[in-house]
Amino acid sequence: MTADLLLALVAFAFVTSITPGPNNIMLMTSGANFGFRRTLPHMAGVALGFVVMAAAVGLGLAGLFQAWPASYTILKAVSVGYLLWLAWKFAHAAPPEGRAEAGRPMTFLQAAAFQWVNPKAWAMALTAVTAYAPGQGTAAVLTVAAVFGVVNLPSVGTWALAGQGMRRFLSTPARLRAFNWTMAALLVLSLWPVLAA
Repeated sequence: MTADLLLALVAFAFVTSITPGPNNIMLMTSGANFGFRRTLPHMAGVALGFVVMAAAVGLGLAGLFQAWPASYTILKAVSVGYLLWLAWKFAHAAPPEGRAEAGRPMTFLQAAAFQWVNPKAWAMALTAVTAYAPGQGTAAVLTVAAVFGVVNLPSVGTWALAGQGMRRFLSTPARLRAFNWTMAALLVLSLWPVLAA
């Protein structure tokens, strides 16, 4: 991979990792409800789960969608259903009293597994592999995955920190409830590109 292509890949990874999407909305919500430290496993699961996903897509999983187009429709239906369930969970989160102790943030494995039903993650992985490692072999695919691994963690961490920064403001039951409902609505709105496609 040339230096110019690598730089373009880093820029693509940063822009797609830092912009709003299901992962970032969930991380901001977790940071607000549980704090940054308790959200660390969730952040690591997002970052490493996406690395595995990007590598798998580049090493042949993308061919499944070409060989069996119905698999994309099935993935889309599962993704939409799961994200709607998560939005419902956000909207009905634990009561504010003792919220740092009540409930629990997403675990590392849950966050890593979530990447496989996250429409934005699929779009990122498919685009990255086809744009930056087309027919260039295993080394190029692993480079794409590694770049995302390096760029993704600080990007998603920014959202968790932003959520934690809002904790003092969200200390009243009404504000926390409004925040959780707003995050739930944004998560549902993040499905618009998937449903419109």
